[in-house]
Amino acid sequence: MKRRHLILGGAAVATLGACSPSKFKRYNGPDVTGVVINKGERKMYLLHKDRVLKRYDIHLGFAPVGHKQVEGDGKTPEGTYRIDRRNPNSRFHLSLGISYPNAEDVRVAQEMGKRPGGEIFIHGQRHPMRLDKDDWTWGCISVSNKQMEKIYAMIKDGTPISINP
Repeated sequence: MKRRHLILGGAAVATLGACSPSKFKRYNGPDVTGVVINKGERKMYLLHKDRVLKRYDIHLGFAPVGHKQVEGDGKTPEGTYRIDRRNPNSRFHLSLGISYPNAEDVRVAQEMGKRPGGEIFIHGQRHPMRLDKDDWTWGCISVSNKQMEKIYAMIKDGTPISINP
């Protein structure tokens, strides 16, 4: 009897697991060799060499104009960085870390007597059932959760990201 329960229970768990959609997608296309963010047009481009693979509409920090200089200014950094980490348990669905601040960012903030801040990510939505409108992050780059699932699968750690005004 116990063996039958184990088999039936295992089958039920496997079946239920197959029914729930995973936020972890697979990507088998060309490598993403670079990411370009154009803040002014609110667009993100995933590139393979000089070819655009995907483009996405984005939301930025709540103070979108200008380069992030200090913690809490609500600005999204500008410059060249790298994707340096990933967080599968982000409170914003999934997230990819951006290597802000670099040495120059730290120097500028220190000259002002402030901290440069950090924890800048590309991430999903704040509320999964509601599409975000306007710029609302504290300096991050936001896309929809469905888009973030694709982006998370496509971009590898170490990929360069250029964030333009």
